[in-house]
Amino acid sequence: MQRIHAYTLSNQSNWDIIIIGGGATGLGTAVDAASRGLKTLLVEQADFAKGTSSRSTKLVHGGVRYLAQGDIGLVKHALKERGLLEKNASHLVKKEEFIIPCYNWFDVIKYLTGLKMYDWLAGKYSFGSSKYLSKTETLSRMPGIKQQGLKGGISYFDGKFDDSRLAINLAQTAKEKGATLINYMKVVNLINQNEEVKGVEVQDVITGETFKLSAKVVINATGVFVDDILQMNNPKAKPMVRPSQGVHVVLKNEFLKSDSALMIPKTTDGRVLFAVPWHEHLLVGTTDTPLNEHSLEPRALKEETDFILNTAAAYFTKAPTEKDILSVFSGLRPLAAPTDPNSNSTKEISRDHKLMVSAKGLITITGGKWTTYRRMAEETVDLAMKHADLGNINSQTDHLTIHGNINLTDDSYLNTYGSDRKHIEALIEENPKLGSKLHTDFPHTAAEIIWCTRNEMAETVEDILSRRLRILFVDARAAMEMAPQVAVLMAKEMGFDTNWERNQINLFINLANGYIYHSKNEQLAVAN
Repeated sequence: MQRIHAYTLSNQSNWDIIIIGGGATGLGTAVDAASRGLKTLLVEQADFAKGTSSRSTKLVHGGVRYLAQGDIGLVKHALKERGLLEKNASHLVKKEEFIIPCYNWFDVIKYLTGLKMYDWLAGKYSFGSSKYLSKTETLSRMPGIKQQGLKGGISYFDGKFDDSRLAINLAQTAKEKGATLINYMKVVNLINQNEEVKGVEVQDVITGETFKLSAKVVINATGVFVDDILQMNNPKAKPMVRPSQGVHVVLKNEFLKSDSALMIPKTTDGRVLFAVPWHEHLLVGTTDTPLNEHSLEPRALKEETDFILNTAAAYFTKAPTEKDILSVFSGLRPLAAPTDPNSNSTKEISRDHKLMVSAKGLITITGGKWTTYRRMAEETVDLAMKHADLGNINSQTDHLTIHGNINLTDDSYLNTYGSDRKHIEALIEENPKLGSKLHTDFPHTAAEIIWCTRNEMAETVEDILSRRLRILFVDARAAMEMAPQVAVLMAKEMGFDTNWERNQINLFINLANGYIYHSKNEQLAVAN
């Protein structure tokens, strides 16, 4: 099977910058570098945003928790980036009201005071003013929370978005600025010459072809996989990151019956927990569990899902149970490794990003969060240009519109495609059969499969149902039911046979089973 990228890589082996990693940071770096006129290549071992960058809590925020920890600088920078992102990707980033229910008057005073400082730090990038809500007002806006002992609530505003949809739009933006981006292209080695990194050796995961590519500087933006790349250069390199797992469960939105999001300010482990309306469902999370290993498909631990359900039950009128979980997914945060290798605490691990020259010709960026991806990318390209003597062009991205950016006034679910919505509607107008729904419980149509296959670099059924349409993350069983039809549509579009269809369906069903919550007995049955 021939992929179009083979010709590109065989005939353009010398790049200014090669970026390893197609998550938020890598994609942002590609946009920044290409918009400065640098010859830029990004390679990703799986699909764009396959890892952590599709598994967030869907918040564009300054970080109320970091404010409580006294990290004022991080919060202020993040609030500015939140404001820029709302302007640059208005089709995906929306203002969201968050409500903190308060069951004693001290909490009312404490949280309102803290959130007024949060408003002040936002300055001209404010999303709205926080305020006290009476008990009646709180229950009116969020009828699904417990009434007993409720004194009222604090309303404040932050941002909500669709993480992997933004990742795809960043890839499209980088491409429009001249970058080359290739998913399913794995770095298998670094090319060294005189103790300097001169490029990478990559293998096409789909075709098996290998290529050796030269670059003036290589960027390691692989998240929890950064140490794998660093050890290619130096097998004795000390670990730079410690993964921390964050788990989310998805429920029907009837549990809160609200357009506002719930913020639980202090859980039993000292974290915050969110319940956020997302794609007509309710996303609840997250946890913070330190791990000693990483993978592309981390799995939730039972104690993590129990923790989320138990915490939600303490605030919801109707307590969610295991049977109510429509999908459960996990993401790994690439936190800076603690100085004590035996430590199991994530509280001492930095939430800010870390940028460093790992070796001559190799720069590593890790940590941070989605909200600050643009600033991280700008700093990374600044360092790369200085390190590799690539000139002195300033970043162009603070007001660079992201692909799809458009203000749409109706509430169509197609608005997540932004300005591309009209192209999907045109496909249906041209061929009304493409307007057929993929599932009775969801509005998505066959036209979207055609669009994503042609224009959004989707290569597999998983790419479509996980990161283009988001169904796997919303309702895993429904995604499994959609898989056969998606496979048929993709195969026809890409010229593949029924063997490809069957293989894709089987691969996806096996994957999706990991997103369905299984009780302990069910897990034993599956294992046997």
